[in-house]
Amino acid sequence: MKVLDLRCQKDHAFEGWFGGEADFQDQLQRGLLQCPLCGDAQVRKVLSAPRIQRAARDPAGGAAQESAVPVAAAPAAPAAAASLQAAWLQWARKIAAQTENVGPRFADEARRMHYGEAPERAIRGQASLAETVELLDEGIAVLPLALPDGATDTLQ
Repeated sequence: MKVLDLRCQKDHAFEGWFGGEADFQDQLQRGLLQCPLCGDAQVRKVLSAPRIQRAARDPAGGAAQESAVPVAAAPAAPAAAASLQAAWLQWARKIAAQTENVGPRFADEARRMHYGEAPERAIRGQASLAETVELLDEGIAVLPLALPDGATDTLQ
């Protein structure tokens, strides 16, 4: 298993687990990788801290034990930025779990609920700027949120 530190064009840091370099390159070329924060598919590898396994002697003279030794430290995102990213991703997943995804039918479904033609429930989906303005003009409360696919799916 190969663990890679990745970044998108907006410089969001995240981790990817791959079977090897060929697996990473294959997924990258097929457009299967995307930033879990913004959905950007322009993903690149960044320096990461590799770990080398070496045998270490027990100070008491016992058998050799395996220990991991970090070799180099990669520049990490500031702790506050990483914490904010993690909190946003957790919040986005919570929103996704508590809402029904109606996809491109969002504006129609919001109207149906507003006019009593469908049961009221928490929904999410896609709407154009024009559709969003029309909904607001009709007195239908909507809140535009950027929830990329990576934030609504379970990451493996």
